[in-house]
Amino acid sequence: MINPEKKVFIKQKAKEIRISIIEMLLKAGSGHTAGALGMSDIFSTLYFYAMKHDAKKPDWNDRDRLVLSNGHICSVLYATEAHAGYFDLDRLLTLRQFGSMLQGHPHREFLKSIETSSGPLGSGLSQAVGMAIALKRDSFKNNSSYPYVYCIVSDGEQNEGQTWEAILLAPREKLDNLIVFVDRNYIQIGGNTEKVLPLDPMDKKWEAFNWHVQNIDGNNVSEIVDAIHIAKEHAGIPSVIIAKTIPGKGVSFMENDYKWHGKAPNKEEAEKALLELKSLRIY
Repeated sequence: MINPEKKVFIKQKAKEIRISIIEMLLKAGSGHTAGALGMSDIFSTLYFYAMKHDAKKPDWNDRDRLVLSNGHICSVLYATEAHAGYFDLDRLLTLRQFGSMLQGHPHREFLKSIETSSGPLGSGLSQAVGMAIALKRDSFKNNSSYPYVYCIVSDGEQNEGQTWEAILLAPREKLDNLIVFVDRNYIQIGGNTEKVLPLDPMDKKWEAFNWHVQNIDGNNVSEIVDAIHIAKEHAGIPSVIIAKTIPGKGVSFMENDYKWHGKAPNKEEAEKALLELKSLRIY
């Protein structure tokens, strides 16, 4: 269980991250809004509570790894890393500009703290499985504990066959150092996921592939923290946390509207969104 002070701190960081996301997307004039806002609580919890990392040493060998498979929501990753001290906050306003290290999809050669380049949906989980295998084997050779690999995947990219190949392999390799978060927000660029290509019951499908499965409220910090602790208690098996999130979380006119999946706010919309976010009380 997380102490109340730390919980408030994480929620405050999530609020700051959401404000940065709106500011970034407004400046860029393009990007993906809904998913980034919806995942801010999970990213805040990972970077400010769960993950072992060092902003001063982004290539530290013993760091936990974070693989963002659904790279189109990279504004939440960039904003979180900036607030965690990886680079100056001012640089966030270069999102999607030519030559910026903050590309519209993450590019690992532009930013040392980015583990993988992502954009093509469905490939991230395979990359995370490979990392988890390598880290676990290295730890056996060195007689040391192994870092965790956290992988963020969207629900829509589970339409991809490669995702299920990775899901099939991880239990065979007993990857208990792999924790996957599924952003279960029920939207993709074409509409509601269950209308595009039904995915439910998602938990039963992962269970059938021999994963440890949890369903949580992905906007509830306490549930996120507890789920991570529970996942780490299950030896010899990979874990998936199916996190039901509200796309556009924190901005009333964006919430649960799939049209904000791949749309950036204009000036009037951004001002309205920022007013709501800045007035949000944290407790």
